[in-house]
Amino acid sequence: MDWQPDEQGLQQVLQLLKDSQSPNTATQRIVQDKLKQLNQFPDFNNYLIFVLTRLKSEDEPTRSLSGLILKNNVKAHYQSFPPPVADFIKQECLNNIGDASSLIRATIGILITTIASKGELQMWPELLPQLCNLLNSEDYNTCEGAFGALQKICEDSSELLDSDALNRPLNIMIPKFLQFFKHCSPKIRSHAIACVNQFIMDRAQALMDNIDTFIEHLFALAVDDDPEVRKNVCRALVMLLEVRIDRLIPHMHSIIQYMLQRTQDHDENVALEACEFWLTLAEQPICKEVLASHLVQLIPTLVNGMKYSEIDIILLKGDVEEDEAVPDSEQDIKPRFHKSRTVTLPHEAERPDGSEDAEDDDDDDALSDWNLRKCSAAALDVLANVFREELLPHLLPLLKGLLFHPEWVVKESGILVLGAIAEGCMQGMVPYLPELIPHLIRCLSDKKALVRSIACWTLSRYAHWVVSQPPDMHLKPLMTELLKRILDGNKRVQEAACSAFATLEEEACTELVPYLSYILDTLVFAFGKYQHKNLLILYDAIGTLADSVGHHLNQPEYIQKLMPPLIQKWNELKDEDKDLFPLLECLSSVATALQSGFLPYCEPVYQRCVTLVQKTLAQAMMYTQHPEQYEAPDKDFMIVALDLLSGLAEGLGGHVEQLVARSNIMTLLFQCMQDSMPEVRQSSFALLGDLTKACFIHVKPCIAEFMPILGTNLNPEFISVCNNATWAIGEICMQMGAEMQPYVQMVLNNLVEIINRPNTPKTLLENTGRLTSPSAIPAITIGRLGYVCPQEVAPMLQQFIRPWWILHGFKDQVGEENWQQFSEQFPPLLKERLAAFYGV
Repeated sequence: MDWQPDEQGLQQVLQLLKDSQSPNTATQRIVQDKLKQLNQFPDFNNYLIFVLTRLKSEDEPTRSLSGLILKNNVKAHYQSFPPPVADFIKQECLNNIGDASSLIRATIGILITTIASKGELQMWPELLPQLCNLLNSEDYNTCEGAFGALQKICEDSSELLDSDALNRPLNIMIPKFLQFFKHCSPKIRSHAIACVNQFIMDRAQALMDNIDTFIEHLFALAVDDDPEVRKNVCRALVMLLEVRIDRLIPHMHSIIQYMLQRTQDHDENVALEACEFWLTLAEQPICKEVLASHLVQLIPTLVNGMKYSEIDIILLKGDVEEDEAVPDSEQDIKPRFHKSRTVTLPHEAERPDGSEDAEDDDDDDALSDWNLRKCSAAALDVLANVFREELLPHLLPLLKGLLFHPEWVVKESGILVLGAIAEGCMQGMVPYLPELIPHLIRCLSDKKALVRSIACWTLSRYAHWVVSQPPDMHLKPLMTELLKRILDGNKRVQEAACSAFATLEEEACTELVPYLSYILDTLVFAFGKYQHKNLLILYDAIGTLADSVGHHLNQPEYIQKLMPPLIQKWNELKDEDKDLFPLLECLSSVATALQSGFLPYCEPVYQRCVTLVQKTLAQAMMYTQHPEQYEAPDKDFMIVALDLLSGLAEGLGGHVEQLVARSNIMTLLFQCMQDSMPEVRQSSFALLGDLTKACFIHVKPCIAEFMPILGTNLNPEFISVCNNATWAIGEICMQMGAEMQPYVQMVLNNLVEIINRPNTPKTLLENTGRLTSPSAIPAITIGRLGYVCPQEVAPMLQQFIRPWWILHGFKDQVGEENWQQFSEQFPPLLKERLAAFYGV
């Protein structure tokens, strides 16, 4: 017996659906309450599916809305639907997938997929066979509706479709989809390719068995009239390039020619999809060989794609020059993620985790959507890294025309080109830079804001070269102009200038010391000028300045300028405000640089960090005990606070002792070191190491509790956690001396295992230009253990002497005198071996 609605109930549901389309917030609230009430009645869902599939007299938006509310109910409560309700919904979906309205078909497709994704693919065995069967329907709407639903299922459940759990339905589906590549309707052709495309990256067996047919069919559709079909063909070729390049190589010449045309397609979505091809090809070993002869066409195509489109300029408000007084809308501000503190060796790069690569993002991130301009620039960037100087003969003739072009849009794209090739073509560009850099510096005062902002970004890409020249030549004029741009009237320019200046700071380091007063005046003035988003970037520029000039910042005059605005912001922000992250990171760098100069400000900063850690731990505990009542805390607050405490310990040294004495930080640290989140443990061990160096008197009573935790974290799967724990053990070792004896066995085996691990990834450190192994810190720590407890370490020697070539690093670090004392304690056999093998 078919379910039928009660007329009065149906009118009530329809009224609710009408009300929910009202813009009035009060009405919306009433609707939400009413929905909650109605969800108590299981057959409310029958009414919703009835409106969607049967009430053809109602307008489409109301019917579709009914389906979307039902979809949300399925998502939240499907397990508690009574079987007759679930069956009625499933049956209605399959019977009406060919509705005359494309909106209703799409809504039913979404509903089917949502039910399927609730683990129902196994419980709804007739779904896939019926949908595949409906593809054969003479009725276009039925075929299109079934294909739409199948495409969504393929997107959501691709792995399941290729699994034994369902008897691998893909074996039937893939050949079926391939038949529809030649369908007369472009919409159907497009669905068919999109369905198959879902299985390329996972190398689904059913697709691999039909790969040649698939590629043949794709080639047949290469010149399809429909942009959506062309887009899906391009997407397929890009993915095949990544997973089955062997099948494309015989056709590579014609594929490249085809992609060159599509990268210039008049439909931007097709052009963007095709442009991805060059990014993927650049990562393949055959890139240089297959692409060299095509550069003459490709380079102008990419350069042309780097111009702002008219729609970009409208979206970017390219004609608005002064907007600094306009408050930021909150959705403009990307969430920031804190990078935990990683301990490195003294000669290593400051940020080994690559956390400073952010400035390499293209300049126009307000258009955070990936677009043709960004993709073309990224492709040129990666190709410059493949072809290096060989790219320049194709580029230089174009560049001259672009950089001095009277139209600002063309000139702007030329500056972007120059920035995109900076990394790959640096050597070849050097002869031109003495002329180009002054031109770019002049572009910093262009009357168009978008030209000024791209000039900031491109100049930052050449900062390394600028700093290598005599300072008066380019560094001084660049710095002067960038500082003016930091105070630009346009927010986008402020942002680009601030980011570029941070890059310059990293490159110039102490070269900036003579200009510190002028730099600080500008950065502090910007505090009063900036809206929300750029303030966050300003914190980063100040933190980077502190990292770059270090103790040179510790002058009363500089402290007087810098600290009041920072502390004012610090006092304005609440403990729950995520803007604390960048401010705490900034203060951490400032505290480390100012050393004793930070003393007047340290107490409130220290107390607040301890409070943040304590609050987060308390909230985490409440959440663990009552997950239904409490929310999970954002542990980034705790991580950033631990890192600032590390900065204080490092900067203040022994002065931090009184602060530690008056707080419960050691108890909190004990909890943090056992947190389930690796980043929390990573920062905890960094702080433990810093406190060990600064005030061991407070660490010593906890050693018996701390050492087992440190031992269990010597796990190279979490490389940064492991590194920081190892470093902390080494610092404790140096303080404990012979008292370290009871703990040696607890950690030594793990350390030896780490340095003996095969395939330990080598990390290239930018500023030393040499490879150091991740086993460097463990090896030094073993050295320290051997130094304080030679009797315990010597028997293990056989197991670590070979990889211990980093010994020289340790010898340099402890100094000649300490090394003598240390090595005198070696057993005679060890002394002979060290002399023979290593000359030490």
